[in-house]
Order: sequence, then C-alpha cells, then structure tokens
Amino acid sequence: MKKAMKNYGIIAIVLIAFTFAFSNSAVANEEGPNKHTTELKFIGNKENQPVFELSLKSTVEDEYTVTFRDEYGNVLYTEKFKGAAISKKFLLKSEEFGDAALNVVVKSKNNGSTEVYSINRSHTYVEETVVNKVK
Repeated sequence: MKKAMKNYGIIAIVLIAFTFAFSNSAVANEEGPNKHTTELKFIGNKENQPVFELSLKSTVEDEYTVTFRDEYGNVLYTEKFKGAAISKKFLLKSEEFGDAALNVVVKSKNNGSTEVYSINRSHTYVEETVVNKVK
C-alpha cells in the first residue's frame, strides 16, 4: 500500500512538472498585434506657409483617414491613405485659418483608434508653431 501511494506521489509530481514545463503564459500587451505609431511635426515654412510632416507606421497594412479641422469644426482637408509606412507633407495656407487653432484627426481603420493633434500658432517677432498630441 505504501508503494502504491509513493507511485501516485511520483506521478503527481511528474504531471505538475510537465504542466509547468509545457504551459504557455499569455502576457497582456497594451499595443496589440497591430501596433501603429503616428507622428505629426512642424518641419518649416515654404514661402511663408507652414509645412507639416505626418508619419504613419504600422506592423501591418492599414487604411488611415487624415482630417484637418478648424477650431469651429469645419473640415478644411480630408484624405485616405493605405500602407504600412506612410510619410506625407502638408503645406497649409495660413491666410485660410490665420491664428485659429487647427486639429488634425488621424483614424486607423484596422485598429479603430483615433489620434488628435492640435496646431496652435502665435505671432511675436518670431513665429512659433506648436504640435501637441491630444489623444
């Protein structure tokens, strides 16, 4: 009887060892499998008009909708782009929006995520353009 109990104990230990050896641990990942990054930056002026560069990078091909809106919600520009690594430059005619704040909305179709950037301009002796990531 003692020998049978000893065998069951060894079998239980072996089963537990195999369970730990061959188990897969699932690690939570905030980014998910379709990670993407967006970046909007001010790169300079061309003929006194501000130029911005939008970089979209994803691990898989995605479709993005980029929309420029003024502070009142009016759509100034919208376009769709497809790809895994996209870089676009935008020249904004400053007389169309003056010193009003602009919002740039970037929507990802695959991820369903939305990122919003705010463009604020101020005039002093030197023109400053600030790009902030809102979402």
